[in-house]
Parts: sequence; C-alpha cells; structure tokens
Amino acid sequence: MTDLAHPSPADEARQGLRLPTVVFGAVLLAGLIALPFAADAVGMNSLISLGSRVLIYAIAVASLNIALGFGGLVSFGHAAFFGIGAYVVAMLSNHADWGTPFLGFIPGTNSLILCLLAAMLSAGVAAAIIGALSLRTGGIQFIMITLAFGQMVYFFFTSLSAYGGDDGLMMSGANAFFGLNLRNRTNFYYLCLTISVAGFWLYWMFMRSSFAAVLDGVRQSPDRMAALGLAPTRHRLVAFILSGIGTGLAGGLLANLLRFASPDTLNWNTSGLLMIMLILGGVGTLWGPFLGALVILVLEDVFGAWTENWPLVLGIVLLLVVLNTHGGLVALIRRLTGGRL
Repeated sequence: MTDLAHPSPADEARQGLRLPTVVFGAVLLAGLIALPFAADAVGMNSLISLGSRVLIYAIAVASLNIALGFGGLVSFGHAAFFGIGAYVVAMLSNHADWGTPFLGFIPGTNSLILCLLAAMLSAGVAAAIIGALSLRTGGIQFIMITLAFGQMVYFFFTSLSAYGGDDGLMMSGANAFFGLNLRNRTNFYYLCLTISVAGFWLYWMFMRSSFAAVLDGVRQSPDRMAALGLAPTRHRLVAFILSGIGTGLAGGLLANLLRFASPDTLNWNTSGLLMIMLILGGVGTLWGPFLGALVILVLEDVFGAWTENWPLVLGIVLLLVVLNTHGGLVALIRRLTGGRL
C-alpha cells in the first residue's frame, strides 16, 4: 500500500489531470512565459539563462525518472548519455565549420534539428548497448556496472585530443533554427520552454500508458510479471533506452546554451546530481523532475555566489526534505495542500 505522501508511479498516473493539477500547471507555465519580461524589468538578465538551465535539467531528470521511478533502475551512468548528446552536437557543429565530414563520411551540420536528432539517436544507441549488458545483473551490481560504463565513456571523450580532450570542445555559436538568433538568451529560453513543454506532455502520456503500468509492475515484482507472460528485462531495456534518448536531448540543448561541450557533463558527479534532483523533487511523479532541478540550480546560483561551500547547504536541504517528506517536494506540497495537487 502507498500513502498520500509517497504514492507509487502507478498511483500518480491513475490520479489523472485533476483541476488543482491543471491550475498548478497553468500558473507554472504562465510564470515561465513571463520570466524573461520579469528578468528584464528587474535588471537581472542572468535569470533567463538560469531558467534555460532549469528547463534543460528538468528534461534530463524526467528522462532519468522513466528508468528509476518506473523501472526501478538506479543508474549512475546517465551522465554518459547527457555528455554524448552535448559532444555529438558540438562535434557536428565543428565539422560544419571545418568543412570536413565527421568520422570521414558523416557531413557536419549547424542545423539544430539535425544536431538534436543525432544527439538523441547516439544517446539511444549507447543506452541500448549499456542497458543490454547492465541488465544481465541487478541491484548493487547494476549500479556499479552503469557507473563503470559511464566512466568509460568519460575517459573515451577526454582522450580525444582532436576534440579538445580534457579541455572540452568549444562551439563557434549556437545551432541554426529557421533563422532564429539562438545567441539571444531570450530566444533560446523560449525554445527550451517549447521543447520542455512538449517533452513533459510526452512524459505525462508515458505515465498514463499501459507500458508504464507494466513497467511499474516489473519494478515491484519481476517474477509475478514474468509469470503473466511479460518479459521484465525487455521492458526495462526499452525504458532505459527511452531514458537515454531524453537525456541525450537535454545534453544537446545544454551544449547550445553554453556553446561548449564540457567533460564535466560526462563525469559520474553529473549522474549523482540528476539523481539528487529526482529524489529531492519526488521519484515517480509528474512535477518532481522540474521542482528538483529548480531548487538545486537556484540554490547553487544563490549560495554559490556567497560561498564555495554551497554543497554543504545543499546537503542540509536535501537531508531535511528526504527525512521529513518521504517523497520529496511533491509529497511536501501534497501534504500542505491536503493532497489536492
């Protein structure tokens, strides 16, 4: 059984779009749309870039939630998909500038659509390979194998001296998107907002799907689902691939925001950060990925300007939320609103 403060993903999906949830989503969307205007009004344009980062990380955390919240797959290798998405975009953009084909036969491109599709495809292929091998195990072995694969990808990219090695790979500019100037932070923010809204709509549809219900059943009792004639490993692998594709999309957007593919996006610390965001926001919930990304990045931005020891503050906040809410920020909001959200 589950309680109000800590519903399972299946419970979350069955709740449907109730009026308070719709109102909360509408108010949140209105606030996000108004953010650039408010930032200009108060002379804090840096909030626009922060908003873009929040939206990008929310996509990555929601993607991780497909594997962790529904599939029960505790992956410490998702930084690999995040970094692959970033590096693929940067590599294709640089090859377009250099006038040379990538890998000798793939033409470079500055098209945002093509770059993001390539990022998603590459991350999906990597997730299929890593998932197929890692899912032969379970529990702590799965965690360690995904961590090992993630570090292998990290050291692979940092060894590519032609693409910057340990220094990362710069981009001459953001990708092209129908003549829109994506160097303009407001334009890029609204692009991220559009993609994230579409992504969260797909995420909600996934939560309502029969596949998600089966996946949740596999998470709770693989043997019972196998007895019903369903293949637990195959469902988990599909969830892992979908999770990798979404994370690769977020990585490609981050490369465009920073105009730089950083090796840090590949490191295991990034996998831990995505997991912390998810746990803080609420595993298996609709709003948890966004709330977790929002709180973590805002705390980093605010306390990082005061002290280099800001992770200590973050750790205290995380402990208080996890120990007292039993379900993250979403559970806390539900408790405060009497379960109406």
